[in-house]
Amino acid sequence: MTARLDHLVLNTHYDIDAAADLLQALGFTLTPRGHHTLGSVNHLVVFPGGYLELIGQPRHSEKVRQEILDSPVGLDGLVYAVEDVPACHDAWQAMGLQVQPVQHFSRPVELDGATLDARFSTVRLIPGQFAAGRVYACRHFTPELVWRDAWMAHPNGVQGIASLLVTDADPAAAARRYAQLGQWTDGFRLDFAHPGDLPGRYGTLSAHVPTRAACFAVLRLRGGDRNMIAARAQQLDLPCQHDADRLVLALPAFQALLEFID
Repeated sequence: MTARLDHLVLNTHYDIDAAADLLQALGFTLTPRGHHTLGSVNHLVVFPGGYLELIGQPRHSEKVRQEILDSPVGLDGLVYAVEDVPACHDAWQAMGLQVQPVQHFSRPVELDGATLDARFSTVRLIPGQFAAGRVYACRHFTPELVWRDAWMAHPNGVQGIASLLVTDADPAAAARRYAQLGQWTDGFRLDFAHPGDLPGRYGTLSAHVPTRAACFAVLRLRGGDRNMIAARAQQLDLPCQHDADRLVLALPAFQALLEFID
């Protein structure tokens, strides 16, 4: 099986405003606030390939998307791009995985004075089978309402998602388990490390990664003006390490590291 990244998810619980302000201040372009029919709200940081979704739950809402609140704050979603969601459901089930029913939902998008519905179908694995976070697959029926040129132009120059670092008490076993879901073919990759390896790689910044035995710990991004991003991080009082070949900064409120590489 092959695999393509649809998107990664940064779970903000009730603090999506703070997360959106932070990423905008770092030089990312965010899509306008989206309101899912499921009850959640989101912003996207869109790249020509996969995107980063900031997701949250409104504090005063009659509709509560409980899975958002039941999952930890931070990098908490790995989403595969698929063309046939029911077929993905059946394939995952045939692997012995516990799979939730296929879900259909939408959110309105305002464009040029018109309201259009961005429509999706997803299939989600029952939580706990991949300890680092939620894993699911998504089909976009209206990709033109997501991948728009204006939303893919970022003032900081970042060009895309390179990889996601997954920590696990048994990195080799975790790598084999994720490999069952497919081999990446789109330039994205998953990397694996033991939680105890992070201080050697990231120094004091590793203190801002969750202490769980497994988590989605570090989002690596390609390109960007690292001097500009570092200056903005310092203005925001974000812990930061700037070396010749990379920039790493922590988002302490959201228990994640961002690493900017060539």
